[in-house]
Amino acid sequence: MQKADDLGYEVRATGWDDPDAAGLRDAMQAEMESRYADRVAEVLAAAADPDRKLDGALGVEAEQVVYVGVAYAGGTAVGHVALRRYGDGVELKRMYVAPAHRGSGAATALLAAAERAARSLGASRVVLQTGDRQPDAVRLYEREGYTRIPVFPPYEWLTFSICMEKPL
Repeated sequence: MQKADDLGYEVRATGWDDPDAAGLRDAMQAEMESRYADRVAEVLAAAADPDRKLDGALGVEAEQVVYVGVAYAGGTAVGHVALRRYGDGVELKRMYVAPAHRGSGAATALLAAAERAARSLGASRVVLQTGDRQPDAVRLYEREGYTRIPVFPPYEWLTFSICMEKPL
């Protein structure tokens, strides 16, 4: 699935192991570790607790992924999004845009591509989890029709979680 938007971003469907996709996920991971640095110890302690259901909260297994999209601008990979099954819908995972391309429409193009993919997979809704230190992401999702919902598993132990959904 490829589609170029009006701002020149082309979102290409690819595999989880695609080098551009992996590089963007690595950049996202580094940014999130920095943004939430003071909470890392709390998260790691919770992850070590065997009574917590952590499957899927901190990581994404390749076999769970049903769609990966990478946004390109002039041949350069600038953004990433993935979907995995979640109940009767899909969960948006690893949405990321390189800092130099934020505010330029890349995130909107990625989100639109993910929603098209979700519809083609027969999903009834898209759910997502983000954090309280990502207000730009929350504003994007709200602008695109997502509404807040109660924190859903496995994120309930991440006290800074914000969860949202959009019916398709």
